[in-house]
Order: sequence, then C-alpha cells, then structure tokens
Amino acid sequence: MLTKNQIYETVITDYTAEGQGIAHIEGCAVFIPNAIAGEKVRVRIEKAAKSWASGKIVELLEKSPHRRSRECPVAKLCGGCDFWHMDYEEETRLKADRVRQCLNRIGGEALEKVPILAAPTCRGYRNKAQYPVAFKNGRACAGFFRAGTHDVVENERCLILPVETDRVKDAVIDYVNQFHVSVYDEQTHRGLLRHIYVRRGAESGQILVCLVVNGRELPKPDALLGRLKQVPGFTTLVLSVNTKKGNAVLGDEFITLYGPGYIEDTLCGLVFRLSPRSFYQVNHHQAQRLYRAAISQAEITKNDTVLDLYCGVGTITLAMAGAAGRVIGVEVIPQAVEDARDNARRNGIENAEFFCGDAGQAALQLEKEGVRPDVVLVDPPRKGLNADTIEALSRFAPRRIVYVSCDPATLARDVALLKERGYRLQNAQAADLFPRCAHVETVVLLSKGEIDSKNIRVEFSLEDMDMSEFQDGATYPQIKAYVLEHTGLKVSSLYISQVKRNCGLEVGKNYNLPKSEDSRQAPTCPPEKENAIREALQYFGMI
Repeated sequence: MLTKNQIYETVITDYTAEGQGIAHIEGCAVFIPNAIAGEKVRVRIEKAAKSWASGKIVELLEKSPHRRSRECPVAKLCGGCDFWHMDYEEETRLKADRVRQCLNRIGGEALEKVPILAAPTCRGYRNKAQYPVAFKNGRACAGFFRAGTHDVVENERCLILPVETDRVKDAVIDYVNQFHVSVYDEQTHRGLLRHIYVRRGAESGQILVCLVVNGRELPKPDALLGRLKQVPGFTTLVLSVNTKKGNAVLGDEFITLYGPGYIEDTLCGLVFRLSPRSFYQVNHHQAQRLYRAAISQAEITKNDTVLDLYCGVGTITLAMAGAAGRVIGVEVIPQAVEDARDNARRNGIENAEFFCGDAGQAALQLEKEGVRPDVVLVDPPRKGLNADTIEALSRFAPRRIVYVSCDPATLARDVALLKERGYRLQNAQAADLFPRCAHVETVVLLSKGEIDSKNIRVEFSLEDMDMSEFQDGATYPQIKAYVLEHTGLKVSSLYISQVKRNCGLEVGKNYNLPKSEDSRQAPTCPPEKENAIREALQYFGMI
C-alpha cells in the first residue's frame, strides 16, 4: 500500500475511461489527472487504498510531445472538458483504443485496431448547454460543475460552445442580478432559478432558451425577453417547472413564454423540430457522419422493414426511410414521439411510424403483432440494452443489427450477449462527437451467421452472469469491468452480490450463497472494493 502525501517517480502507461492517466507503483494502480501516456512524472499520492491510489503531478520529468498549453483558462477546474492539456491526435487515439479494449476484454473480440471519425474542429461544436446557476460573493453566476461536485465554476467563454450560447447565459445572469431573482439552493430547496438550458440549431441558427425553475413564473419576464432578443437567432423562451429535490435538470411541465416552444434544424437533409426534451446529438457535423456510417452498414433495401429503438425525435429513423419499405421508431419520451411524428409530416415521409414506450416492451408488443424487422438499429442510453430488448432482438432475428453507443463498456457487454444468440461482429467504428471531452460514440454492425471461433476470445465465464439482474441494470461482468477500468481493483461476483444486497437490490436465487448451513462463512467485501462497486452501481443507474 502506498503512503499518502509521499512523492513517487513513475511513468504514465495508459488512461481510464474518464481520461485520467494510469501508472503502476509497487504493484498499485495510480490514477493521475492531466497526465499523458509515456510521460515520466513525480506524483504526490492524495488518496491511498490497498490496491489503488490517486495522485497529482508535482513535476514533469519527461514531457510528452502531445502535451499542449491549455487554451481554456478554467480547464483544470471545470468538470466539462478533459483533454485541453493534450493535442487532438492523442485524444482521438486514446478514445479509439478505449473502444478496442472494451470490445476485446468484455465483448470477446480480438481487434487489433478500431478506426475513429475525428472531428474537423474542437471549438464551438456543441449545440446544447445546461448551465447550473449559483449565488457566490453576493451575486448570481452560471458555469459548469467542478468535477465530482456541485460547485459551480464560472466560465466567461466556453470554447466548445457557440458564442451565441454564452451570450444567452450572460443575458440571463444580467437579468437575474439586476432584478434580484432568487437562485435555487440545493440544501434548503429554496430559490427560483436552477439551470439555464440553451439549444441552438447548427444550420438554422435558431435558439431555444429554457429556464429551469423551482416555481411556475418569472418576475418581469419582459425585461428578460428584451435582453434575449438582442442575441442573434433567439427564437423561443420556455420555463421548465422542476420543484423536486434531486439532480434531474428538467422538470415534467413546460410553459412557453415566447415563440413556438421549439426550434427547427436540418440534419441529413431533413428538417427536425426540437423541443427542450428532444434527444438530438450535440455535434451536428459529426452526427451526420455517424448516422451515414450507421445507415451505410445497415445495407437497407426497399423490401426491408427497419426498426429503430430509442429513436428520439426520429432523426436517424427518417434518414433511413428513403431507402426502406417501412420504418418504425420507438421512444419512451412522449414529447419526443410527438416531435418525431411531426417531423415525418413536415418532411413528407409516409412510410414511418412512431410508438411511445420502453424499447424492450415495445419490441415484444411489435413481435406479438407479427412485425418481423429485417434490420434493427439501436441507440440506447449509457446503460445499454435491457434483457427484454436483447430477447426480442433474438426472436426477431433480423439479418443485421446496427448498434450506436455512447458507452463502450455497455456496448461490449451487449455485443457478447448478442453473439451468444447467433450474431457476429462485422464492423466497429468509433466517432468523436465530443472533442476535448472523454465521451466517445461507436457504431458496430452485427449480422446473423455462424461464429468463427478463431476470432472469439471470451474472457469471462457465463457462470459469473446473473441474468435476472440484467433487467435492472448491469451484469456482473460489466460491473467487474467498470471497477477494473476506473479503480484498477478486481472484484468477485461474491463481493458484488454482497454490496447489491446491502443496497437493497435483489440477486438471483441462491446466487453466491453458501451451499449448506455448515459452509464456511463467506469473506466480507473490503471497504475500498465496496466503495468501488457502489460507484459502479450508481453509474449504471441501479442505486
């Protein structure tokens, strides 16, 4: 075990999923922010556990040729971006390699390389911002949270946002300070303004402003509108009523104060209506490249029925409609489904249908109605596909499944599960939709056919997998992989089941319990491993 506050000399060898550097000192994995692979550093240990530690660089002994001076003055404080300290070449390399490692380690593949669609620019690409608002030093301010906290870091100019987006933020804060509009306090649950949400159409230039409030109205709204109308492209102002405690940004009720309550934008040659809760990729240029790659891999024909699960406002569903005989989109958010249907009408697309519901349940219902899709496209949230969806896909048996993912670990888990059901991975392509940030998108193609055993390297035992738990979140192999990737700790299925029980989660019947009353009592999960497992359970939305 390393010693806290002790300084050690080491070499950075790899990266975590969040982009922190990884070094190994005396057999212990050490996680170091703002580090670059290949650098030789002196690091001070700030937290030490039995098999892992976190540290901070105190001296760069050998600097990487990929190191750059940070263009953003608050990059080390703000939790929004991760890679301003390195060049874009190294950033895309580590992202592509993360996808490759996940598919190999969790998905059982043996890929030597995964190509990545690099972005043409790292600046001004993001078409949506959610600024938390705080009250500091006698005045309201807005910015982004410091990593791992709810402490708001002010940022006069965010480099990954368009200038107009920051102008909206400044206009709202000026209004709040002049008219003494109260700012929400998480501790007391008092105050009005919680978040400033801004969405800008990349091609239309239209701007939607949504203020998240702990109430139902704003004081002196005309004064705010006067300021917002000075921002080029301002189109509509909406209130999102969120009077609940917790971390959710948007509420369930929306009140339009000005304009139509939505904006329009063009993607893949189609016009889309976007309301506050509509899912829409934040990088317009890269989204078009990602969708075109997905559609190309699908190889759709006019005789095909295509099912798009987690379709959002129907962007990729409608983009596929021109090549298909019939397209069906499924989305759980009612407002997004309404927008998707409207988007089909306004684009004159008549062979598209949209259903509101959970992806897995909707797939099962479509199966009962006799729908047999030839191609299925899935673009799930970070937790990946649930058990119902996996089973429905297996029974549908489409000739091709195109999987778009924002999390390589859950993607790899689902690839392994689909391979068990007769599919094989044909192609994998990473796409950088979030330059300077650790997230990475991936599109993979799976097709029916015999699995070539020479290309399969499954590195976990199916005995480790509790499928009853898969309906409620991550599988045991995925939790293990997440913990290993983020902390360097190896945890057993027994420890995971212990922590899940402690959190009030069910586990499979007799799963990892002693076989008889005379059995020796199982070892107790060590505190550092319990904390790591709890973090994984939170990440996958299980607690």
